[in-house]
Amino acid sequence: MVILLSARFDLALGGRWTSLSGGGREWLWSRPDPARELVLPGAPFVDAGGLEECVPTVRGRPDHGDAWSRPWTGTPARATVKCDGFDLTRTVGAEAGAVVATYRLSADPGFRFVWSAHALLDLSERARLIAPPGTPLRLYPEAAPLLDTAWPPGAPYVEGHWPDPFGLALDRLGPADGSAAGAVLRCASVRVEDGTDHLDLRVEAPSGVPVGTALWRNLGGFPDDAPYRSIGVEPMLGTVFDVAEAGPGDTAEVPASGELTWRLVITAGRLR
Repeated sequence: MVILLSARFDLALGGRWTSLSGGGREWLWSRPDPARELVLPGAPFVDAGGLEECVPTVRGRPDHGDAWSRPWTGTPARATVKCDGFDLTRTVGAEAGAVVATYRLSADPGFRFVWSAHALLDLSERARLIAPPGTPLRLYPEAAPLLDTAWPPGAPYVEGHWPDPFGLALDRLGPADGSAAGAVLRCASVRVEDGTDHLDLRVEAPSGVPVGTALWRNLGGFPDDAPYRSIGVEPMLGTVFDVAEAGPGDTAEVPASGELTWRLVITAGRLR
């Protein structure tokens, strides 16, 4: 059955999604960190959970982008953040029980960027990520110790296929085992299954704009000094984490109109 979802936001602290709930369940994971309230533009990322808007990059500089560390103006239903070189407006509504966020990025034509809905989810150890088998993906170096082959020297990522690139079962979002792995899948929609509940995340973009879904499967392997378990499932524009490492066709690009618009659609359900 369909579960009606609702969302809450903190515009003052980066437009962050603080809640995504329905059917008695909170889907967003969070962790207290007083440093989150003190960040300034360009600061290192502070992981407080929830869903952060990461743009124009995820990794690289600024760390997790330029929007999460700036105050947004407007209302939860329609808010804007002004960043270095671009403005981003987010409009949030409901469609048949789904939460739908429509984005408009305004910048000079040709501006290249990556956007990620950096959603950290509150999932049990039995949860799984479902994506089309064989989906091409890029796997990042923190996963190197987990693979059944050696990492190519100096490679920013390696290319494989879902769900088990190089012998690594990425779809299992299991218990903390001291590992961490980041990947970008070249697909626009995925499902998270957790017991009888499921959450579907989909990004819709104009034809020709590259889309993907990032996975951050941190099973107690990050950070080094005080690791914790966190699972990020992140619809994206672009197919790389770092816009500085992007090749042709790896990023979104603002067209001649000076604006690019896309949508994030999130639905939830429960087995009867």
